[in-house]
This record gives sequence, C-alpha cells and structure tokens, in this order.
Amino acid sequence: MMAPGDYTFLFALGMIFAFMDSYGIGANDVSNSFGAAVGSGALNLKQAVFIASICEFLGAFLMGSSTADTIKGGLIDVTLFKDQPELLMLAMVCSLVGSSTWVLFASSRGLPVSTTHAIVGAITGAGIAGFGLGAVKWSGIGTIVLSWLISPLIAGIVTAIIFLFTRFIILKHTNSLERGLIAIPFYFAVTIAINVFYIIFKGSPGLSISKLPIGAIIGISLGIAFVVFLWCNFFLKVYLRRKLEDEEPLKWYHTFYVRFVSTRSHPTDLEDVSAAEKNGKLSDTGVESDGSVNSGLAALEDKPLTLFQKLKKKAFHGLNQDINTNSEEVDNLHDKATRYEPKTEQLFCTLQVLTACFSSFAHGSNDVANAIGPLTTIYYVWQHGMVDISGTAPVPAWILAYGGIAIDIGLLTFGYRVMATLGNNICFVSPSRGFSLSLGTSFTVLTCSKLGLPVSTTHCITGATTSVGLVSGGGVKSINWKVLALIASSWIFTLPAAGAVSGLLFALIINSPHKM
Repeated sequence: MMAPGDYTFLFALGMIFAFMDSYGIGANDVSNSFGAAVGSGALNLKQAVFIASICEFLGAFLMGSSTADTIKGGLIDVTLFKDQPELLMLAMVCSLVGSSTWVLFASSRGLPVSTTHAIVGAITGAGIAGFGLGAVKWSGIGTIVLSWLISPLIAGIVTAIIFLFTRFIILKHTNSLERGLIAIPFYFAVTIAINVFYIIFKGSPGLSISKLPIGAIIGISLGIAFVVFLWCNFFLKVYLRRKLEDEEPLKWYHTFYVRFVSTRSHPTDLEDVSAAEKNGKLSDTGVESDGSVNSGLAALEDKPLTLFQKLKKKAFHGLNQDINTNSEEVDNLHDKATRYEPKTEQLFCTLQVLTACFSSFAHGSNDVANAIGPLTTIYYVWQHGMVDISGTAPVPAWILAYGGIAIDIGLLTFGYRVMATLGNNICFVSPSRGFSLSLGTSFTVLTCSKLGLPVSTTHCITGATTSVGLVSGGGVKSINWKVLALIASSWIFTLPAAGAVSGLLFALIINSPHKM
C-alpha cells in the first residue's frame, strides 16, 4: 500500500515533464493569439512576446482554476487506480511525456496543434495500455473529432462576416480614413464588450464573478464598453485624427490627454541636418560619415563572445527572428490580396493588439490546466498516498505560477515558428484582417462553449485566418494550401501520436521485470 511521500522520483519526473508540456503550450498555443498581430505589423516580435508573457502569466496565476480537471475530460475511470495510486502517478507522468513530445515536435515544424487534444490523447493512451479499450469513454473522443470540423468552420464564417462588414462600411471607400475614425469608438466598444464577457464568463472559473447571473455579466460588460466608447470618442479618435490625418509627431502617451496637447509639427530638414552636424554624423559634404561606425561594428563582430554573451544570445534567439521574411511563393500569395489605405489599416492596430491580449489572458487562465492538471494529480497522490476520486484536487498557487513561467519561456524561445505560420505563411494578414480573425475567434470560442459545442482555439484561429484570406481578394489562389494540408494532418495525428508515446511508455514500464 502506498504511503504519503512514496515514489518521490515520479513527482520529480512529473515536475520536469509538466514544465516541458507548459513550455510547448507557450511555443504553440500562445503563439496563436499574437501570430496575426506580428504578421500584420501591428506589433514586432519582441513586443508581442513581452505583452503575451505578461498576459499569459497573469491569466494563469491570478485567474487560473482553483481546481483542475485532473483526468482531462473524464476520459478514463479514475477508480481503476484506487488500489494502486502509484500507477496513476506513473500514468500522468507518461501522459505528460506523450503530450510534450508531440507538441514540441509540432512547434519545431511551425504547426499549430491543440495542446488540449494532445493531453487528452496521451491520457487515453495510458488508460488503454493499463486497462484496455474498456477504460476509455469513447464519446469524448468522438466530440474531439467533431471539433476538427466545427471549430474552423464556425470561426471562418464569423470572421468572414466581421471582415466583409468592415470592408463594406470602411475599407472600400475613398474616404476610408474618415469613415474609420467615426467607426473606431463603436469597434472598441463591441470588442471590449465581447472580450470582457469572455473573461468573466469563461476565463475566470476560479473567481466568484464567474458565478454571476448571465444578466449581470452582460450588464457589467456593456457598462465597461460604454465607458470605453466615451473615452475613445473624446480622446482616442482625436489622437488618431491628429496622428494619421494631420501627421503630428505625437507619442502614444498623448492619447490620454490629447485634448490638452498643443499642435505639433515635424522638425524641418534644416533642423535635422543641424542636429546631425552637432552629433558629428555628417561630413563636410553633408553626407553621413559612417566609416568609423562600420569599422567599429566589424571589430565588435570579430571579438570573441564571452560565456555570458553566448548564453544571452542563445536564450534570446527566438526574439531575434524575422517572421515576415517571405519566400517567393509566399510573396506571390500576398500579392493576390487586395490592399487598402495604409493609414486606415493603422486604425485597427490597437484593436488587434487589444483582442490578442484578451485572448492570451483568457488562454492563460484556462489552458495552463493542460499541463498542471496531470501535475496536480501527481502531487495529490504523492502528498496523500491515495487517489482523488472526485478528480478535482485543489491547485496550489505555486503550481499555477510554475506553469505560467514555463509557458512564458516557451513563447520567448520557441514561439516564433508558429507565429510565422499563422501570421504570414497561410495568407496575407493586415491589421484589419488580423482584428477580424482575432475577434472572430474569441466570439466563436465564447458562443460555442456556452452552447456546449466542441471547439479548439487553435482550430478556430486557423479557420479564421483561412477565411479572411479567401474573402480578401484573390480567392483560393491567395491561400497557401500546402501549409494548410500540413496543419490539418497534424490535427489528425495529435491524438494517436501523443497517445502512442504515452501508452507505449506506460505499457513498457508496468510490464517490465521488477526487482524483488
């Protein structure tokens, strides 16, 4: 009979592989939220990683579930492990190995996959290996297969409606900038209302506000949206008009008090030249003298790096990637898309970033359980020497923080690959398109979850990206179908691949000779 504190090595292995699984979630799932924002130019990669890291960690730590669905989706009968709780610890370790192996492999290929489906497949594989096919509730597997079709289809339709509406009332007109300035407060209000509702209703199961009546949640969301509408109308719209239409050199922080900022003009060319001369950057002929600069850079490049510099370069390798460097094939696809007034497109940059932040925050609060759920099970069994029959063991704060940190590291070092796929390689993504697909994804996940329909955020964002490419001009010729075929195949292989690794490992261990 297992006693509390036995099999500490399984707990240690669980910590390691839960970190790897959370790392994979950061590299893959988190990139879904910000891939379009980087691909459209609304953010650069460093900005996206910085913002997403904060949103994901806060979502996981502050609003993560107070309880975790430790046997994901109730796919296997936990009572099967009642007499040997140590086998449940082993099964969860093997599940984390299977899930993390597949997610990290997919991330290395830039393929967005569902980390939820990966852990479900892994737990299912361990269950079959230990107790046969009868241990699995196959209705849950059927629901997942159904989500492969439902998620991208519904998200694609919603995204197409949002973008076509935006194109009809704003983008296609010659005075699109003026129309956009009028519409932007309404867009902000609708975006805020939907996403606040999403956060309260679905993204914060650990807080009591998620238990509020639906009418109260709607009232709170609309109230916040109305306040944002007023602020946008009296401040943001004025700032954008002066920044884009009048081309004043305003800073971002002027947004909050722009009505009190005096009219500003660009410095003249003569002023620029004078400033450059004072800084010693111009030669007597008026041409910037850069010989000494180049020689200095060359000397720095030839100088061997210290150990600290090598480690720093390796650690921040993921931040120094340019996901918008395209092949000739991708450039040809982008050329088929209709382009709109650049200044009008800039109106949607803030909206796109805002939607991505909300999605990332809610994702951190929900999907961190994919990795820490099994870890919580392992920790509970190790601590108590028994199985949590209810499957809802309390999640310690340190485990939430542990998962959040691993997610951030995964995004920081490896997230650029999936960002490149979703933000650039499927189709051309501009700020207006990126906003449409981000909002369409959030709205789809929210609505379908309420209706009980199976959806995956990863599948939704892929379907939304494809949809916006199809309706943007160029039709089917503007979509990279090769990449989509690879993504679709990775969805199909997620369940069996993660399940095979987990099941084979579990079967190998439990059926191996034991020292007496």
